[in-house]
Amino acid sequence: MANFYAVRRELLLASGSPRRRELLASLGVSFGVAPADIDETVRTGELPEAYVHRMALAKAKAGFEQAGGTAHTVLGSDTAVVLGDRIFGKPTDRDDALEMLLMLSGNTHRVMSAVALVADGRVAQRLSITEVEFRAIASTEAAAYWRTGEPTDKAGGYGIQGLGALFVKALHGSYSGVVGLPLFETAELLGEFGFELIVNDG
Repeated sequence: MANFYAVRRELLLASGSPRRRELLASLGVSFGVAPADIDETVRTGELPEAYVHRMALAKAKAGFEQAGGTAHTVLGSDTAVVLGDRIFGKPTDRDDALEMLLMLSGNTHRVMSAVALVADGRVAQRLSITEVEFRAIASTEAAAYWRTGEPTDKAGGYGIQGLGALFVKALHGSYSGVVGLPLFETAELLGEFGFELIVNDG
């Protein structure tokens, strides 16, 4: 399987998410971590696509400022579960998680993952949109899933890389985007910023 190696600048990931770290590491890219603490409140009337773009860029810019050096390229990413135009964030409690899961039950929702790269004087972004179809979920199933602890820190109250995959009937788009970092778009941005992506067959 091909591996990709970034050979220019120091790359920083503006996220403390272990899932995003694992996905970025799967590309074979060397990087540091600079988690960004920003206000993630949705603005009144803000559409989901605009929201994830704004969050990804804000995280990248915050990470860049935190790093304090022009030798860095900082990657920010944000993922939102969207039903209609409603953005589902991380559940605040059990009732919130169960309400989200039962709204997603038997429906097709979108998962939007935006990626932003910031370097000295340069900014670029990409967006991945994936359609995820859920089977019908019984309220007892949703409650049992909550008790596993998995939904607590997941947008939309589920993790597709875990037990939440049992609810997914079909997926059209980027699996890695649903997990939290769309790898195709991320690799495109890295190449655009002068990182040499080398295929290593060895």
